[in-house]
Amino acid sequence: MKPLPHKLPFLRPVLKAMTPSLQHLSSLKLSKWNNGYKIFLKRHIRSETPDTLDQNEWQKYIMHNGGCDRPTQSFLDKNDLEKVKAVCTNRGGKVYKENLCISRQPFTFVTVRSEQGTCGIRSVRKESKHLILACEVLENQCLPVHFEGNPGNLRPDNNAKACQDPQDRSPIPSSTPCSPMTVSPPTKTTSS
Repeated sequence: MKPLPHKLPFLRPVLKAMTPSLQHLSSLKLSKWNNGYKIFLKRHIRSETPDTLDQNEWQKYIMHNGGCDRPTQSFLDKNDLEKVKAVCTNRGGKVYKENLCISRQPFTFVTVRSEQGTCGIRSVRKESKHLILACEVLENQCLPVHFEGNPGNLRPDNNAKACQDPQDRSPIPSSTPCSPMTVSPPTKTTSS
């Protein structure tokens, strides 16, 4: 704990008493999102996705594997799993904002747009863009929990901080996504 300014000594015992309970609350927040990575995998890195851009094939796939309730879905190649996970570390990602990391390199993926609730496919497109992912500490690893849309085809800022995995001991400020202090749930904005 950092020393308090000399003008606030009366707070020292209160803060000292609160520290264990605050640490307990942090672990509760983390455990609340433990399934975020599993949901991310289920939504975006599935096995057996069609290897075509044919709308009928994708409609069958989504109807049989779930997803008719989501109007925009993006599917990453399962062979890119380790590279996708690396976006949440200093090896593969830069801080975009808050708990979002943007990949250093572009990824190729398929985006399927459908009529919500009907599974009627409007378009199937192969895209190549930098990924923007919400990253959270789960089981002492920094992992993706949300795929954020990148409609402006943004690229990482070379001057931005690197994202950090808590297992990496590099001297990166603790305010970066997935440093030990980051425990917030994923940002809720436009997603794919």
